[in-house]
Amino acid sequence: MRGRWITLLGLGIALALLWWLFRDEDPAKGWSHIRGANLGLLLLAVALSTATFPVRAIRWRYLLAPAQPAAPFRSRFEAVCIGFMANNLLPRVGEFARAYAYSRREPVHAATAFATLVVERFLDGIAILLLLLLALVSPGFPAGDLPPEIVTGIRVVSVFLGLVVVGSAFLLGAPGPAMRTAAWFARTLLPARWADPFVRLLRSFVEGLASLRGWRLMLPALGWSLGVWTLQSLSFWIGFLAFDIHLAFDAALFTNGTVAIASTIPTPGFVGTFHAAAKLALSDLYAVPEANALGFAVGWHLGAFFPITIIGLWYARGLGLSLREMAGRRSPAE
Repeated sequence: MRGRWITLLGLGIALALLWWLFRDEDPAKGWSHIRGANLGLLLLAVALSTATFPVRAIRWRYLLAPAQPAAPFRSRFEAVCIGFMANNLLPRVGEFARAYAYSRREPVHAATAFATLVVERFLDGIAILLLLLLALVSPGFPAGDLPPEIVTGIRVVSVFLGLVVVGSAFLLGAPGPAMRTAAWFARTLLPARWADPFVRLLRSFVEGLASLRGWRLMLPALGWSLGVWTLQSLSFWIGFLAFDIHLAFDAALFTNGTVAIASTIPTPGFVGTFHAAAKLALSDLYAVPEANALGFAVGWHLGAFFPITIIGLWYARGLGLSLREMAGRRSPAE
Protein backbone atom coordinates (compact mmCIF):
# COMPACT_ATOMS: atom_id res chain seq x y z
CA MET A 1 0.00 0.00 0.00
CA ARG A 2 2.81 2.42 0.90
CA GLY A 3 4.53 1.71 -2.43
CA ARG A 4 1.31 2.46 -4.30
CA TRP A 5 0.96 5.83 -2.57
CA ILE A 6 4.58 6.73 -3.38
CA THR A 7 3.96 5.84 -7.03
CA LEU A 8 0.76 7.89 -7.16
CA LEU A 9 2.48 10.84 -5.47
CA GLY A 10 5.33 10.69 -7.99
CA LEU A 11 2.91 10.58 -10.91
CA GLY A 12 0.94 13.50 -9.48
CA ILE A 13 4.07 15.64 -9.11
CA ALA A 14 5.22 14.77 -12.64
CA LEU A 15 1.86 15.63 -14.21
CA ALA A 16 1.56 18.90 -12.27
CA LEU A 17 5.05 20.01 -13.33
CA LEU A 18 4.45 19.08 -16.97
CA TRP A 19 1.15 20.98 -17.00
CA TRP A 20 2.83 24.04 -15.48
CA LEU A 21 5.71 23.96 -17.97
CA PHE A 22 3.68 23.41 -21.13
CA ARG A 23 0.42 25.17 -20.26
CA ASP A 24 1.16 28.07 -22.63
CA GLU A 25 3.03 26.08 -25.28
CA ASP A 26 1.69 25.09 -28.69
CA PRO A 27 2.20 21.28 -28.92
CA ALA A 28 2.65 21.39 -32.71
CA LYS A 29 5.36 24.06 -32.48
CA GLY A 30 7.05 22.23 -29.65
CA TRP A 31 7.16 18.96 -31.57
CA SER A 32 8.40 20.77 -34.65
CA HIS A 33 11.22 22.27 -32.59
CA ILE A 34 12.21 18.83 -31.31
CA ARG A 35 12.14 17.34 -34.81
CA GLY A 36 14.34 20.18 -36.03
CA ALA A 37 17.17 19.25 -33.66
CA ASN A 38 20.53 18.16 -35.06
CA LEU A 39 20.07 14.37 -34.94
CA GLY A 40 23.77 13.56 -35.10
CA LEU A 41 24.60 15.78 -32.12
CA LEU A 42 21.61 14.48 -30.18
CA LEU A 43 22.66 10.86 -30.76
CA LEU A 44 26.19 11.73 -29.64
CA ALA A 45 24.77 13.32 -26.47
CA VAL A 46 22.69 10.20 -25.79
CA ALA A 47 25.73 7.96 -26.37
CA LEU A 48 27.77 9.96 -23.84
CA SER A 49 24.95 9.83 -21.31
CA THR A 50 24.68 6.05 -21.72
CA ALA A 51 28.47 5.78 -21.30
CA THR A 52 28.13 7.06 -17.73
CA PHE A 53 26.65 3.72 -16.64
CA PRO A 54 29.75 1.57 -17.21
CA VAL A 55 31.72 4.36 -15.50
CA ARG A 56 29.36 4.04 -12.52
CA ALA A 57 29.97 0.30 -12.51
CA ILE A 58 33.74 0.90 -12.45
CA ARG A 59 33.36 3.27 -9.49
CA TRP A 60 31.21 0.77 -7.59
CA ARG A 61 34.15 -1.67 -7.42
CA TYR A 62 35.92 0.60 -4.93
CA LEU A 63 32.85 0.87 -2.70
CA LEU A 64 32.17 -2.87 -2.76
CA ALA A 65 35.82 -3.78 -2.10
CA PRO A 66 35.54 -4.16 1.71
CA ALA A 67 32.68 -6.67 1.29
CA GLN A 68 33.83 -8.26 -1.99
CA PRO A 69 37.38 -7.41 -3.11
CA ALA A 70 36.97 -9.06 -6.54
CA ALA A 71 33.50 -7.82 -7.51
CA PRO A 72 32.94 -8.81 -11.19
CA PHE A 73 32.36 -5.94 -13.61
CA ARG A 74 29.51 -7.73 -15.39
CA SER A 75 27.51 -8.18 -12.17
CA ARG A 76 28.12 -4.56 -11.21
CA PHE A 77 27.11 -3.28 -14.64
CA GLU A 78 23.96 -5.43 -14.76
CA ALA A 79 22.86 -4.21 -11.33
CA VAL A 80 23.57 -0.56 -12.26
CA CYS A 81 21.44 -0.90 -15.40
CA ILE A 82 18.62 -2.60 -13.51
CA GLY A 83 18.68 0.11 -10.85
CA PHE A 84 18.47 3.00 -13.29
CA MET A 85 15.83 1.21 -15.34
CA ALA A 86 13.76 0.85 -12.15
CA ASN A 87 14.21 4.56 -11.39
CA ASN A 88 12.97 5.36 -14.90
CA LEU A 89 9.80 3.32 -14.47
CA LEU A 90 9.08 3.54 -10.73
CA PRO A 91 9.73 6.46 -8.36
CA ARG A 92 12.67 5.97 -5.99
CA VAL A 93 13.00 2.20 -6.28
CA GLY A 94 16.27 2.11 -8.21
CA GLU A 95 18.74 1.92 -5.31
CA PHE A 96 16.86 -0.93 -3.62
CA ALA A 97 16.39 -2.77 -6.92
CA ARG A 98 20.09 -2.35 -7.72
CA ALA A 99 21.21 -3.70 -4.34
CA TYR A 100 18.77 -6.61 -4.57
CA ALA A 101 19.81 -7.43 -8.15
CA TYR A 102 23.46 -7.49 -7.13
CA SER A 103 22.70 -9.77 -4.17
CA ARG A 104 21.01 -12.16 -6.63
CA ARG A 105 24.21 -12.33 -8.69
CA GLU A 106 26.88 -12.23 -5.98
CA PRO A 107 27.34 -13.42 -2.36
CA VAL A 108 26.77 -9.93 -0.92
CA HIS A 109 23.83 -9.15 1.36
CA ALA A 110 21.38 -6.65 -0.16
CA ALA A 111 21.74 -4.38 2.89
CA THR A 112 25.52 -4.32 2.45
CA ALA A 113 25.18 -3.48 -1.25
CA PHE A 114 22.62 -0.80 -0.41
CA ALA A 115 24.97 0.77 2.15
CA THR A 116 27.60 1.21 -0.57
CA LEU A 117 24.97 3.12 -2.56
CA VAL A 118 24.52 5.50 0.39
CA VAL A 119 28.26 6.18 0.11
CA GLU A 120 27.85 6.55 -3.66
CA ARG A 121 25.11 9.16 -3.24
CA PHE A 122 27.38 10.96 -0.79
CA LEU A 123 30.19 11.05 -3.38
CA ASP A 124 27.72 12.14 -6.06
CA GLY A 125 26.67 15.02 -3.84
CA ILE A 126 30.27 16.14 -3.36
CA ALA A 127 30.95 15.93 -7.11
CA ILE A 128 27.77 17.84 -7.99
CA LEU A 129 28.50 20.61 -5.50
CA LEU A 130 32.09 20.92 -6.76
CA LEU A 131 30.93 21.24 -10.36
CA LEU A 132 28.24 23.72 -9.35
CA LEU A 133 30.87 25.77 -7.55
CA LEU A 134 33.06 25.67 -10.67
CA ALA A 135 30.13 26.97 -12.72
CA LEU A 136 29.34 29.69 -10.18
CA VAL A 137 32.88 31.12 -10.19
CA SER A 138 33.35 30.89 -13.96
CA PRO A 139 33.57 34.17 -15.92
CA GLY A 140 30.57 33.23 -18.05
CA PHE A 141 28.17 32.86 -15.16
CA PRO A 142 25.35 35.46 -15.49
CA ALA A 143 25.60 38.42 -13.15
CA GLY A 144 22.95 39.05 -10.52
CA ASP A 145 21.34 37.01 -7.79
CA LEU A 146 20.44 33.38 -8.25
CA PRO A 147 16.73 32.54 -8.49
CA PRO A 148 15.39 31.68 -5.02
CA GLU A 149 14.37 28.18 -6.21
CA ILE A 150 18.00 27.32 -6.98
CA VAL A 151 19.23 28.75 -3.68
CA THR A 152 16.63 26.67 -1.81
CA GLY A 153 17.63 23.54 -3.74
CA ILE A 154 21.31 23.99 -2.95
CA ARG A 155 20.51 24.53 0.72
CA VAL A 156 18.35 21.39 0.88
CA VAL A 157 21.07 19.27 -0.70
CA SER A 158 23.68 20.77 1.64
CA VAL A 159 21.55 19.89 4.70
CA PHE A 160 21.02 16.37 3.38
CA LEU A 161 24.75 15.88 2.82
CA GLY A 162 25.44 17.21 6.29
CA LEU A 163 23.07 14.65 7.82
CA VAL A 164 24.70 11.86 5.80
CA VAL A 165 28.15 12.96 6.97
CA VAL A 166 27.08 13.09 10.65
CA GLY A 167 25.35 9.71 10.52
CA SER A 168 28.21 8.07 8.66
CA ALA A 169 30.77 9.55 11.05
CA PHE A 170 28.91 8.10 14.04
CA LEU A 171 28.70 4.62 12.52
CA LEU A 172 32.26 4.67 11.21
CA GLY A 173 34.05 6.48 14.00
CA ALA A 174 32.80 4.12 16.70
CA PRO A 175 31.23 1.07 15.03
CA GLY A 176 31.44 -1.06 18.19
CA PRO A 177 29.70 1.38 20.56
CA ALA A 178 27.27 2.37 17.80
CA MET A 179 26.25 -1.26 17.25
CA ARG A 180 25.94 -1.94 21.00
CA THR A 181 23.82 1.20 21.46
CA ALA A 182 21.61 0.31 18.51
CA ALA A 183 21.21 -3.27 19.78
CA TRP A 184 20.19 -2.00 23.24
CA PHE A 185 17.62 0.40 21.80
CA ALA A 186 16.29 -2.26 19.42
CA ARG A 187 15.83 -4.86 22.15
CA THR A 188 14.31 -2.28 24.48
CA LEU A 189 11.90 -0.62 22.07
CA LEU A 190 11.12 -3.27 19.45
CA PRO A 191 9.31 -6.59 19.72
CA ALA A 192 11.67 -9.56 20.03
CA ARG A 193 10.84 -10.84 16.53
CA TRP A 194 11.99 -7.51 15.03
CA ALA A 195 14.97 -6.63 17.20
CA ASP A 196 17.45 -9.27 16.02
CA PRO A 197 16.68 -8.80 12.29
CA PHE A 198 17.12 -5.04 12.77
CA VAL A 199 20.53 -5.53 14.40
CA ARG A 200 21.63 -7.90 11.62
CA LEU A 201 20.46 -5.39 9.01
CA LEU A 202 22.38 -2.56 10.70
CA ARG A 203 25.51 -4.73 10.94
CA SER A 204 25.34 -5.41 7.19
CA PHE A 205 24.77 -1.70 6.59
CA VAL A 206 27.88 -0.78 8.61
CA GLU A 207 29.86 -3.37 6.65
CA GLY A 208 28.86 -1.62 3.43
CA LEU A 209 29.86 1.76 4.85
CA ALA A 210 33.33 0.38 5.61
CA SER A 211 34.53 1.69 2.23
CA LEU A 212 34.56 5.17 3.81
CA ARG A 213 37.37 4.10 6.15
CA GLY A 214 40.17 3.97 3.61
CA TRP A 215 41.38 6.83 1.43
CA ARG A 216 42.99 4.23 -0.83
CA LEU A 217 39.46 3.34 -1.95
CA MET A 218 37.69 6.67 -1.44
CA LEU A 219 40.00 8.88 -3.51
CA PRO A 220 39.63 6.87 -6.73
CA ALA A 221 35.89 6.53 -6.05
CA LEU A 222 35.61 10.31 -5.77
CA GLY A 223 37.67 10.70 -8.95
CA TRP A 224 35.31 8.40 -10.83
CA SER A 225 32.35 10.35 -9.38
CA LEU A 226 33.75 13.54 -10.87
CA GLY A 227 34.21 11.63 -14.13
CA VAL A 228 30.57 10.49 -14.14
CA TRP A 229 29.19 14.00 -13.70
CA THR A 230 31.69 15.65 -16.05
CA LEU A 231 30.75 13.15 -18.75
CA GLN A 232 27.07 13.79 -18.09
CA SER A 233 27.68 17.54 -18.33
CA LEU A 234 29.48 17.03 -21.63
CA SER A 235 26.40 15.15 -22.85
CA PHE A 236 24.28 18.14 -21.79
CA TRP A 237 26.55 20.59 -23.59
CA ILE A 238 26.41 18.64 -26.86
CA GLY A 239 22.64 18.38 -26.37
CA PHE A 240 22.53 22.17 -26.10
CA LEU A 241 24.21 22.45 -29.50
CA ALA A 242 21.71 19.97 -30.97
CA PHE A 243 18.91 22.39 -30.03
CA ASP A 244 20.73 25.55 -31.15
CA ILE A 245 21.70 26.59 -27.62
CA HIS A 246 25.17 28.12 -27.75
CA LEU A 247 26.51 28.41 -24.22
CA ALA A 248 29.88 27.71 -22.61
CA PHE A 249 30.55 24.40 -20.90
CA ASP A 250 30.08 25.93 -17.45
CA ALA A 251 26.38 26.38 -18.30
CA ALA A 252 26.15 22.62 -18.83
CA LEU A 253 27.80 22.06 -15.44
CA PHE A 254 25.28 24.35 -13.77
CA THR A 255 22.27 22.88 -15.60
CA ASN A 256 23.38 19.36 -14.77
CA GLY A 257 23.74 20.26 -11.09
CA THR A 258 20.33 21.92 -11.03
CA VAL A 259 18.73 18.87 -12.66
CA ALA A 260 20.47 16.56 -10.16
CA ILE A 261 19.11 18.56 -7.22
CA ALA A 262 15.58 18.59 -8.65
CA SER A 263 15.76 14.85 -9.33
CA THR A 264 15.74 14.15 -5.59
CA ILE A 265 11.96 14.70 -5.87
CA PRO A 266 10.45 11.23 -6.51
CA THR A 267 8.88 11.08 -9.97
CA PRO A 268 9.04 8.11 -12.38
CA GLY A 269 11.97 8.58 -14.74
CA PHE A 270 12.52 12.12 -13.37
CA VAL A 271 9.67 13.26 -15.61
CA GLY A 272 8.66 16.84 -14.81
CA THR A 273 11.52 17.49 -12.38
CA PHE A 274 14.13 17.16 -15.13
CA HIS A 275 12.19 19.45 -17.47
CA ALA A 276 11.42 22.07 -14.82
CA ALA A 277 15.04 22.22 -13.64
CA ALA A 278 16.41 22.46 -17.18
CA LYS A 279 13.98 25.25 -18.02
CA LEU A 280 14.79 27.06 -14.77
CA ALA A 281 18.53 26.98 -15.38
CA LEU A 282 18.50 27.71 -19.11
CA SER A 283 15.62 30.16 -19.51
CA ASP A 284 15.44 31.89 -16.14
CA LEU A 285 19.19 32.18 -15.58
CA TYR A 286 20.97 31.99 -18.94
CA ALA A 287 18.16 33.72 -20.91
CA VAL A 288 17.79 30.88 -23.44
CA PRO A 289 14.48 31.13 -25.36
CA GLU A 290 11.93 28.96 -23.60
CA ALA A 291 11.14 26.96 -26.73
CA ASN A 292 14.81 25.98 -27.11
CA ALA A 293 15.14 25.12 -23.41
CA LEU A 294 12.03 22.95 -23.36
CA GLY A 295 13.01 21.37 -26.68
CA PHE A 296 16.34 20.35 -25.17
CA ALA A 297 14.67 19.09 -21.99
CA VAL A 298 12.19 16.90 -23.85
CA GLY A 299 14.54 15.74 -26.61
CA TRP A 300 17.54 14.93 -24.40
CA HIS A 301 15.40 13.27 -21.74
CA LEU A 302 13.59 11.06 -24.27
CA GLY A 303 16.85 10.13 -25.97
CA ALA A 304 18.58 9.22 -22.70
CA PHE A 305 15.53 7.42 -21.28
CA PHE A 306 15.27 4.52 -23.70
CA PRO A 307 18.79 2.98 -23.93
CA ILE A 308 19.29 2.38 -20.19
CA THR A 309 15.65 1.34 -19.74
CA ILE A 310 15.88 -1.27 -22.47
CA ILE A 311 19.27 -2.55 -21.26
CA GLY A 312 18.01 -2.71 -17.67
CA LEU A 313 14.85 -4.60 -18.66
CA TRP A 314 16.99 -7.09 -20.61
CA TYR A 315 19.23 -7.78 -17.61
CA ALA A 316 16.24 -7.95 -15.23
CA ARG A 317 14.66 -10.55 -17.48
CA GLY A 318 17.86 -12.59 -17.33
CA LEU A 319 17.71 -12.55 -13.52
CA GLY A 320 14.01 -13.35 -13.47
CA LEU A 321 13.14 -10.00 -11.86
CA SER A 322 9.76 -8.41 -12.58
CA LEU A 323 8.75 -4.78 -12.18
CA ARG A 324 6.19 -5.81 -9.58
CA GLU A 325 8.85 -7.55 -7.53
CA MET A 326 11.15 -4.52 -7.75
CA ALA A 327 8.29 -2.14 -6.90
CA GLY A 328 7.77 -4.04 -3.66
CA ARG A 329 11.41 -3.62 -2.60
CA ARG A 330 11.56 -0.20 -1.01
CA SER A 331 14.06 -1.18 1.67
CA PRO A 332 17.19 -3.34 1.62
CA ALA A 333 15.60 -5.74 4.09
CA GLU A 334 12.68 -6.65 1.84
